[in-house]
Parts: sequence; structure tokens; C-alpha cells
Amino acid sequence: MLILMKSGSTIEECSNVEALVRRQGFEPLPVPGENRIAICVTGNTGPVDPGPFSDLPGVLDCIAVTKPYKLVSREVHPEDTVVRVGNVAIGGRHEPALIAGPCSVETEARTLAIAQAAQRAGARMFRAGAFKPRSSPYAFQGLGNEALVTLARVREETGLPIVSEVLDAEAVSRMEEVVDLLQVGTRNMQNFALLRRLAKSTRPVLLKRGLSASFEEWMMAAEYLLMGGNPNVILCERGVRTFVRHSRNTLDLNVVPLVRERSHLPVIVDPSHGCGARDRVRAMARAALAAGAHGLLIEAHTDPASSYTDAAQTIDIRTLSGVTEDAQILGRLERLEPVESATVR
Repeated sequence: MLILMKSGSTIEECSNVEALVRRQGFEPLPVPGENRIAICVTGNTGPVDPGPFSDLPGVLDCIAVTKPYKLVSREVHPEDTVVRVGNVAIGGRHEPALIAGPCSVETEARTLAIAQAAQRAGARMFRAGAFKPRSSPYAFQGLGNEALVTLARVREETGLPIVSEVLDAEAVSRMEEVVDLLQVGTRNMQNFALLRRLAKSTRPVLLKRGLSASFEEWMMAAEYLLMGGNPNVILCERGVRTFVRHSRNTLDLNVVPLVRERSHLPVIVDPSHGCGARDRVRAMARAALAAGAHGLLIEAHTDPASSYTDAAQTIDIRTLSGVTEDAQILGRLERLEPVESATVR
């Protein structure tokens, strides 16, 4: 349930509502709005009786929330959330954000050269993995702490915010020192210990959809982050596992307008993992932006064939420049021609 307070309600009136929520055995969570505060009732497994709350001073209305994910839902938070990562704003009516770089951090010289080339090609944030979760224990696992030193230099010399995947709760503190946007990979979407730790982080979180996760499971994973106190969450569609063999995964682009209809959180798309083949990445990037994605997460390299990991799906810098041009065109169309009557918001 969402308890909507009157415009101009006092701190005492809000505190009284929160106290009653706790006496009922639930947990209140204030949701500030443009003109008034709402208080979301969390911790309930069924409907909450609005009667005890309706007559409290300062209460305007009590609204039932139908979705199991509450804080992620537009029912609770109708306005678009804009997440700021360094000097980049993601979400709402802002231009699509292009995040690009190699799958893994490589040598310092190579990684810095890739970052500089990607920046010239239009990338506004730099992505690279320091710690790599691999299906095979024999595959390259990343350079670890050495890679964090390299990423710190990239950020210092280029000014690009850094995006990198965090594998476990213990690694969060040291990664927060270098990484501006902490990525939760597909295998960790339901690593609840990690989600609880990231909920306490001051860094924004990029939450990738699980390999076989339903829409509701993905939203509930995001709910862990918001419920724990971190409102700065970006969702990322990266393809799901299906029966097809012509691509690494099946990029589920119809989920993008669904996210924008049902959630206020920004959503971006990773066409690299969705395709698994570099010759299709630009086309699927265009499709993702046309579907309403707030940005793209792309694997790019100055010499893709020599990439330490995921070489087959890594594009070159020239192709990345083409993606930038596409994003600028499609971004202008979205901002100039909003579809007020459609479900995309």
C-alpha cells in the first residue's frame, strides 16, 4: 500500500504515519515526490487495511499497490528516475548514454589506448572487467587488483566514469574506490548477499538481467537494492537463454518498453552479449534504442581479434563511431516526438 500525504504535511504527521505502519508489523519507506511525500508500506505479504491510516492527520489517500515489486514500480514512483554517474545522466529525457570498452582490462597501455579511442568515438563511460566470472575455471579470470590500478589511471587521464563488474560482497569496498558504476552480472542477479551489500553502497548499480530470469524476477532483484537504501539503479537487458543456436543469447528487446511502462528505473541494453557476433551488434544497438533504451553497453576494442575475452562479439572503433551516430539520430527522434498515448514513457 502507498500512503499519499497531503501537500504541506508536517514532519510530525509523517512520523505518526510511519509509527503506525511499524505497529502494524510492517516497515515504512518514505518516497519523496515533486509536490508531496508518499509512504510505502513494505514487508506485507498480502493486502493492508487502509482504515487505520485514512483518518490520520496529513493523510490524503491510501492506494493499493498491485505489483509484488513496489519501490521499483511506477505505482509508487510515477516519475522517471535519472541516475547520475559522474557527469553522465541516464534515464528520463536525457540523450542515450554509450558505455564502451573491452570485456576485460588488459595491459595498462592497451587499456588506456582503447579508452582514449572509445572516447573519441563517442563513448561517455568506459567499461572493462577487473574480475571475470567465467564458465570454465581454466579461462582467463581477469587481472584483479592490478586491473583496478589500470582503471584508476583510465579515469584520471580520460575523465570517463568507470563501469566494472563486482563478483561478491567482499570486493565492493575496494571497487568503490575506483569504479563509478558497479555492475551486477547476469550470474549474480539473484546473489542476495551481494545485492544487500550494494544496497548500502554510495555508488550507483547496473543490474543485468539473469540468464533465464523472468521480468518479475529481475524487478524483484532491483527491489532488494531500493529497499536496502540505494535508489540509483540502472537495469540492463543482455539477452536470455533460449533454444536458438544462431546467437549467443536471445536479445529480448520487447522487455525494454515493458520496463519503461512498469518501472521508473532507467533501462539500457547490452547487444554484445545479446548477439555474441560483432557483425550484428550495431544493428541490434539501433533496435534497442528504437525500442526506448536509455543507453547501450558495448564491448569495443582497437584490435577486436586480439581481445583477451569475448573477441567474437567485440566491435572495432569505427563501428563504435557508427553506433554513436545512430544513437544521436534516434535520441533526437525520441526527444522531439514523445509518444504520449503509448506505453513507452
